[in-house]
Amino acid sequence: MAITAAMVKELRDATGAGMMDAKKALTETGGDMEAAVDWLRTKGLAKAAKKSGRTAAEGLVAVAVDGGRGVAVEVNSETDFVAKNEDFQKMVGDIARAALQAEDIEALKAADLEGKSVADRLTDAIARIGENMNLRRMARVEGDSIAAYVHNAAAPDMGQIGVLVALKGEDNGIGRQIAMHVAAASPAALSEADLDPALLEREKAVLTEQARESGKPEQVIEKMIQGRLRKFLSEVTLLGQSFVIDPDKTVARAAEEAGVEIVGFVRLAVGEGIEKKQEDFAAEVARAVQG
Repeated sequence: MAITAAMVKELRDATGAGMMDAKKALTETGGDMEAAVDWLRTKGLAKAAKKSGRTAAEGLVAVAVDGGRGVAVEVNSETDFVAKNEDFQKMVGDIARAALQAEDIEALKAADLEGKSVADRLTDAIARIGENMNLRRMARVEGDSIAAYVHNAAAPDMGQIGVLVALKGEDNGIGRQIAMHVAAASPAALSEADLDPALLEREKAVLTEQARESGKPEQVIEKMIQGRLRKFLSEVTLLGQSFVIDPDKTVARAAEEAGVEIVGFVRLAVGEGIEKKQEDFAAEVARAVQG
């Protein structure tokens, strides 16, 4: 497979590796971007543990809570100007509240909203505001109590990042603190048991190769792998992470001391995982001039 300059740039942007290292990684892995990231990490040449999707889509994430149930929805638009539009904000808030009674996103799209389905309300808004919009995601949690937090709020209960934390036991204020932690630390899962098995196996493979690169005896390598795996789990699982408000404690320990158990969480950020087409502004102006 031919390795293009665009592929090299994408890998460099994702890992912080040098140009020649990125090109070699792609060559060694036949152009497989994910494998190239792992190759760079094995060689100690990647500056980031994982590549993050480039956030592209605009819009809002809204949260709604009713008793022991909480929901978060993401509604996308083409520009960030729409997120400041009061009509758009009202619609997103209405959709979030409707989501409290919906089992999944398809049921939400069909749900009644002031005499019309949510899908039809979106269609009307597209015609009225003049931008394409999309109800992209919905997530929910349930527990004895639910804590919510919105980061970069554009209006009450909606902003760029929405977090919900479900607790077993009565929330005495720790829930919001944990929700703020989730917004900042972006854990991949609640615990090791909830982690994507494919992600865990991929990490084990990388850590094993890194350890073998050291050339140390097999028994030492095994201890290195286990130690690094424990560190990885402490970084990506909510219960294992150091609590941002008190780094001397894990989140699990902080919750235990507060008399609650964390049973679930949701974190939605606007546009995460969607790649936005980068426009050439000069070319766009030239096209406009040419009519």
